[in-house]
Amino acid sequence: MDFHDGGDFSFSSDHNEAAMSPENSKTRLQLPLSCDPPGPSNPSKQLVWIIFGSTGHMGRSLVRSCLNQGDLVVAVGRTFENTLESMQGWHENCLGTLCDVRARESVQEVLEKAIQHFGHVDVIVNCSGYGVIGACEDQDEHEIRNQFETNFMGTLHIIQLSLPYFREQGAGRYLIFSSTSGALGVPGLGPYCATKYAVEGLIEAMLYEIDSFNIKATLVEPGLVRRDEPEWAKSPLPTWGHFLIKPASEPYSQATSPALHAKRMVQWLGDKQPTSAVKCAELVWQLGHCSYPPLRLLLGSYAIESIRDRLRSIIEELEDWKHLHFPVAPDAQLNDEKDEGSEDAGRRDSLINQDERKQD
Repeated sequence: MDFHDGGDFSFSSDHNEAAMSPENSKTRLQLPLSCDPPGPSNPSKQLVWIIFGSTGHMGRSLVRSCLNQGDLVVAVGRTFENTLESMQGWHENCLGTLCDVRARESVQEVLEKAIQHFGHVDVIVNCSGYGVIGACEDQDEHEIRNQFETNFMGTLHIIQLSLPYFREQGAGRYLIFSSTSGALGVPGLGPYCATKYAVEGLIEAMLYEIDSFNIKATLVEPGLVRRDEPEWAKSPLPTWGHFLIKPASEPYSQATSPALHAKRMVQWLGDKQPTSAVKCAELVWQLGHCSYPPLRLLLGSYAIESIRDRLRSIIEELEDWKHLHFPVAPDAQLNDEKDEGSEDAGRRDSLINQDERKQD
């Protein structure tokens, strides 16, 4: 079974089918049993997915994984990068379309197409974000607003427009791609980090609001994921993936400038990132089918180690400064001492009066 997009690149499912073969099933990555992932005790059912950002870094691998597992997919490309023709003919179980997540009407159109074509929707994935690599001072208002409009407002549009449908259906699941940059600040990615922090806060707060409707949401936090689909050797994604490069101004142009950290890291790694996009996609597919999805799914050793170090530093800082929490003002302390002195004097007078009455 082959996947193709009308000529821009071709999908071959051999890679994933080999990974799913019985010989490799014992070494296959799987979500913790506490999630009740798909398996003998939880047979997977055919689900309908909408995947925003299907032509991006993780989106292509996730589309392939879902289709290989027998699910139905609405693959959503970007209006400013793809053509409608390039989104057609990927697979018989795949509906290709375009969307600009910054525009509510564009998102609404995708939802309507999906329901009209497949009858319902079970899982909505958003991995359509992008970022600008450059110092905070160097990024102009348009670049910063566009990152927020895409990464945060795009996510909000998807959720607000689909929640009424999920509520009426009585079930639904969101898999929202955040980033390790949503848990720690990365030099050279300040505004991008801010958008991901905002997405994390939105989803974490929303979970409390929608749990009673049987609607679940998970933040997917990948870190340093390499593009290892077979066809990428013939038709690779841009070197910078979903990031744009902002030329550094003079104060930040030194080779060792912290503001160039993100750019140096991408240049140094190239396609040698330690985490496989194919394996990540398999775990995200399991996430769509598991019974008890977590709030966060960290993908890759870099994500786990960097976020763990960040949390450790926060805890250490709390321990260092906890003695300053709720300090007593000097005046309040003097008043407390006076009150205690008055209480002691009152108790002494009371005891003296009791002794005098006994003597009488």
